[in-house]
Amino acid sequence: MIIAITGGTGFIGSHLVDRMLKQGHEVRVLVRSSSNLRWLEGKPVQRIQGDVRDAASLEALLSGVDVVYHIAGVVKSRDMAGYVQGNVTATKNMLEAAHRHAPQLRRFLYVSSQTAAGPSHDLEHPVREQDEARPITTYGRSKWEAEQVVHTWRDRLPWTIVRPPAVYGPRDTEIFIYFQAVARRLNSLIGFDDKRLSLIHSDDLVRGIILAAESDRSVGETYFISSEEFYSWPQVGRITASVLGRRCMTVRLPHVLVYTVAAVAQGIAAMQGKAATLNIEKARDITRRYWTCEVSKAQQELGYRQHMSIEDGIRNTVEWYRAEGWLK
Repeated sequence: MIIAITGGTGFIGSHLVDRMLKQGHEVRVLVRSSSNLRWLEGKPVQRIQGDVRDAASLEALLSGVDVVYHIAGVVKSRDMAGYVQGNVTATKNMLEAAHRHAPQLRRFLYVSSQTAAGPSHDLEHPVREQDEARPITTYGRSKWEAEQVVHTWRDRLPWTIVRPPAVYGPRDTEIFIYFQAVARRLNSLIGFDDKRLSLIHSDDLVRGIILAAESDRSVGETYFISSEEFYSWPQVGRITASVLGRRCMTVRLPHVLVYTVAAVAQGIAAMQGKAATLNIEKARDITRRYWTCEVSKAQQELGYRQHMSIEDGIRNTVEWYRAEGWLK
C-alpha cells in the first residue's frame, strides 16, 4: 500500500515509518524545511516538502494514498492560535486534502492524546472513550477540537482516532529528561499524594495504531491505546534507578513550588518571545493525581494487548539511550 505519514520525522512517527517499511509498504513522509531528518537517513521513504498548516502543499503527500497516519501536531505554543493552527486547522487541511486527492482511501488515522479527554476522577474510574471530555489545558482542548473536526467527516471518509497517554521509548526527548535526572541520582516527585498514570512504550503504541488503522471494526471509532497497568512515579523511579545501576535521592516538590517555578518560566519565555516548556498549564497537568485510561475497548475490538512490561520497556529505552550516547 501507499502510506502517508505526518510527524514521520518525530519520535512516534519515525517508529511507525520503520514498521511500515518493514511490512513492505511505499511510505511518504511530510517534511518541513526545518525538519530534523536524522531518523529517516538511509531509509527508502519519499520525503514530501510541505506543512500541515498549508493546505496547498498536501497534494503531493496524499495523491492516491491508501492509508493516512496523521501524527504531526503542536505540543507547545505561546498562545491558543498556535495550537489551533497546528492541531485543529492542520487536521482539517489533512482531511480535506485526503478527500480530494485520495479517492480510494482505506483509512485516515488521527493520533490525538489522552489530554483531549482529561485526567481521570479517581483510581477506580479511568477515563473511557464514551466519557465526556474534560480537557484541562489549551493543548488538550485543541486536540479535542481536532477530534470534533474528524467526526464531521463520518459519512465521507473512513477515519479512526487513537488517544495515547504519556509515551516513552527510544528516540524520545521529553520523558528522557526524567531518565537524565535519575542517571544523575535525583528522583523528583511532584506533590505528596499517590499519583498514578497510564504509560506506554513506543513499540506498543505503534502496534496499537496499526491495529486500529487496519481493523474493519474501527471505522468511525476512538480508542485509548495504553498500558493495561497504572503506574506510580515511585515505582517508575525504582525500576529506572535499578536499570541504570544508581542509588537516587528522592525529593518531593510541593505543588505550590511547581506552580511558582512554572509562573516564573512562563514569564521569562514571554519576555523572550518563546513558548515555555513548563508553564502554568503544564503545572496544572503534572499536578493532577490520576492520568489513567481504560483500554478494554481496544482489547475487545482490535485484539490489542500490552506486550512491553514497564521493566522491559525501561530497560529497552535505557539501553538505546546508552548506545546512542545520550546516557552514560
